[in-house]
Amino acid sequence: MGCCESSLLEEAPHEEKEQQQTAQKKLSHQKFSPPSGPDPPTNGAPFFSEFSLSDLKAATNNFSSDNIVSESGEKAPNIVYKGRLQNRQWIAVKKFTKMAWPDPKQFAEEAGGVGKLRHKRLANLIGYCCDGDERLLVAEFMPNDTLAKHLFHFPTVQVAASLDDFSDSIGEKQTIEWAMRLRVAFYIAEALDYCHTEDHSLYHDLNAYRVLFDEDGDPRLSCFGLMKNSRDGKSFSTNLAYTPPEYLKNGRVTPESVIYSFGTVLLDLLSGKHIPPSHVNTIADFIFLAVHGSRHLDMIRGKNIILLMDSHLEGKFSTEEATVVVGLASQSLQYEPRERPSTKDLVAMLAPLQTKLDMQLGNAKYYIDIDGSGNLCANAELLDCMTEIYDWISEHMTLSISVPSHVMLQISKHDEAPSTPLRPLSPMGEACSRTDLTAIHQILVTMHYRDDEGTNELSFQEWTQQMRDMLEARKRGDFAFRDKDFKTAIDCYSQFIDGGTMVSPTVLARRSLCSLFSDQPDAALLDAMQAQCVYPDWPIAFYMQSVALAKLNMHKDAADMLNEAAGFEEKRQRGGKGS
Repeated sequence: MGCCESSLLEEAPHEEKEQQQTAQKKLSHQKFSPPSGPDPPTNGAPFFSEFSLSDLKAATNNFSSDNIVSESGEKAPNIVYKGRLQNRQWIAVKKFTKMAWPDPKQFAEEAGGVGKLRHKRLANLIGYCCDGDERLLVAEFMPNDTLAKHLFHFPTVQVAASLDDFSDSIGEKQTIEWAMRLRVAFYIAEALDYCHTEDHSLYHDLNAYRVLFDEDGDPRLSCFGLMKNSRDGKSFSTNLAYTPPEYLKNGRVTPESVIYSFGTVLLDLLSGKHIPPSHVNTIADFIFLAVHGSRHLDMIRGKNIILLMDSHLEGKFSTEEATVVVGLASQSLQYEPRERPSTKDLVAMLAPLQTKLDMQLGNAKYYIDIDGSGNLCANAELLDCMTEIYDWISEHMTLSISVPSHVMLQISKHDEAPSTPLRPLSPMGEACSRTDLTAIHQILVTMHYRDDEGTNELSFQEWTQQMRDMLEARKRGDFAFRDKDFKTAIDCYSQFIDGGTMVSPTVLARRSLCSLFSDQPDAALLDAMQAQCVYPDWPIAFYMQSVALAKLNMHKDAADMLNEAAGFEEKRQRGGKGS
């Protein structure tokens, strides 16, 4: 019922900054302080934090084999688990083998460096854990599998037995269309370029298993590859198809090595097949001869492109665009590192290909963004008259046409939360469903402390000077809350809560709302959960949780919590308080 844990009844500190940090810790983690520099923009991801081993065990069902999402399962050198935190956020947990990083300080520093990165093209690192011999990384969970699974494992593994087999069909499989493959290449290039600009140029073991798809079907680069598998371990643990020649020669990894591995991912996107180690040189030679016979792309012939391309595309690709990608793959796979392109070159070459997504998507429904806001609305079937409409509109306004990734990837996007719950809502419920903080504030001011009756039974001895000081702090908080001075209200209410003698669900609800007004939804969720612990059937506690969850973009959970709150409220109206 709800998301209450008894451990959440710990004390909260007086200072606002400490209060926010402690709130995050009690939710399963505490804010990590990097060696220097300010916290980066989160781009929607939580701040980088330290997790306890017990919290990660709870999230992953004690690291159950049922929660393993690594492609190699339990045989993988470093296993990745799916988990869910107390605040209902889904996470991916990478569990290293014991003593892979003997020095916990070094592991924390390495993880902290990666944890400062935040980008929409990354599956961002949100935390770590050092507990005894355990070393774990915690990242955003991507629910729609890896590029490898979408390319190679629907439903049979696609393996090229020889170079001639590039044009052969092995079984039936769901094909990623050409436009989506171009998007994957471009997004990953953007991710690598961002990492390069942030002084994280080394990406270890880049391959199709490192490319993940989020809930919208957009491809992201796994943050796990930004750290080695161990302090002194190998940087490349998959097959030799992804291993740069300089690494095989001297064991060194450079930024140019990442470009080489990116070239092998381009080969995967072009061919739709996993490249066995024994054919790496053969394929690279084929690309080199096809493209660089005279170092000009005009040496490519249509027959060579067809030989290389995934037969499951059934010819539904642009030869001109494929030529550009083949050329880029060839440049990336050059034996000499200095002859490979930079990350900026990758982005520059792939970006123009993204503008051609509008007219080549078969019978897919078109989505139009006329005002440039990025909010796409589905139009009626425009395919038959698209050319005429496009020509007319291009003369009168700026038009961008794009198709969401989940449509191109042929996956179902998670349903949005229902706009209204199953039960009728009170004014408080209506305000929470709209996340109308001003209306919630007015209701909480009007309620005063009438629901706190019976939650505190104090002896005569407890009426001390400390108690009077606590009540005075609460009174100052009430005045600040009424006057919408939410920072002062947080400080005063925190002083009251820190006293520990009295526990007030109303104070917790009020501080929760103050945190929402202060853009601290994690802290707001914690206070609402604490209020539920104090008063398990109190509707206000559930209502405040629903608003905090909505602010955290957990809309389905917010709707469930709102409906649960309405149920408790209905029950109170029928039988009295808490009955």
